[in-house]
Amino acid sequence: MTERFSLEHRLWRAIPAAPRRAGLRAIATALAPRADAIPPPASHGVAIGGEMRLISGLGEAARLLHGGIKRCGADRGAVDLGVLRRPAPRVLPDGAALILHVNAPSIPLMLARAGAHFLRDRRVVGFWNWELDTLPPSWRGGTRYVHEIWVPSAFTKAAIETIYPGMVRLVPYPLAAIGLPQAFPRRGLFDLPADAVITTVIANLGASFARKHPLAAVAAHRAAFSNRPDRILVVKLSGGVAFPADMARLRGAIGTANNIRLIDAIWPAETLRSLLASTDILLSLHRAEGFGLVPAEAMLRGVAVVATGWSGNLQFMDDSSAALISHRLTPVTDVRGAYGAASAFWAEPDIDHAAAWLRRLADNPVERKALAARGQAFARAALGLEPLAAALASNGIS
Repeated sequence: MTERFSLEHRLWRAIPAAPRRAGLRAIATALAPRADAIPPPASHGVAIGGEMRLISGLGEAARLLHGGIKRCGADRGAVDLGVLRRPAPRVLPDGAALILHVNAPSIPLMLARAGAHFLRDRRVVGFWNWELDTLPPSWRGGTRYVHEIWVPSAFTKAAIETIYPGMVRLVPYPLAAIGLPQAFPRRGLFDLPADAVITTVIANLGASFARKHPLAAVAAHRAAFSNRPDRILVVKLSGGVAFPADMARLRGAIGTANNIRLIDAIWPAETLRSLLASTDILLSLHRAEGFGLVPAEAMLRGVAVVATGWSGNLQFMDDSSAALISHRLTPVTDVRGAYGAASAFWAEPDIDHAAAWLRRLADNPVERKALAARGQAFARAALGLEPLAAALASNGIS
């Protein structure tokens, strides 16, 4: 059946994407409520607002932050937000602060239908994520809606402070404190040989194919192992249906390699955890990360991590706890146009260095297990509850 659009919808789609987005943002900015100029000195707990049900890195991060707030004993609920949707629930608890787990450019779109009183008489904190060392102009104006900004990594803090000096607080996601759900290896479920060394890449293509850079992972694995059947790379993606050109490039890079498994599917969280538990090496040859939830969880689960030695993942790893891959900084180029920051740079990982580390860890299980143990200890120390608890207390939230 052919999909049919109204005349208004067809006219809207006929407008080029850039002015369409700019016009939508201008309308939302006019409608969205603003935070009070001076917040209340104290708040009874805190609610968190964000895309709480979204299957994405941002959705998962918001849920993890909510788990940390619960552990601090300050939870007053969660508010599900969406573009030009009414918040659910539509009324916030009396006296509660609000953490908006929404990046500055998206706040007006998320609050456009919230109502004029939504932020009134409450302290509002923005929890923001960004992957580059420079912010695009669309991030300006975010202080209309928040009194303080929290970020998950020192890398992101430095970027956001270029526009908002003195307003940014480092609050890493407290993954080590919230108790990750138990996971068990199930190699049979994924048709993976019991005696093979399994390297895994996990990425959502909606988060930028160029930034996540799975092509580098494929190149490094092929350089390290050629077609060895006992050295398998699992490339677990989601969102490929929306980006067929990206998937075509990835399939072309894999070619006839029989030891590379490409999976494009949305799995239940339990299945994804089982894949991590079945993994020997987690590989992230990203060009940039604001934090890096997948490598953080892998480290906490005792999986050895090979990752680009640049950007937000250095919040919870160093060269003693992970195999950090050398890189060179290059100007950002992204055909999707997601990163409009002028003069921004990101990392190009060294494929040969990554291949050498993959061979080294695959061939030496004792060293691999020792690296995984050091990574687990380092991540546990770096991702505790203390920064979140201190941030709540500093804002008068109890």
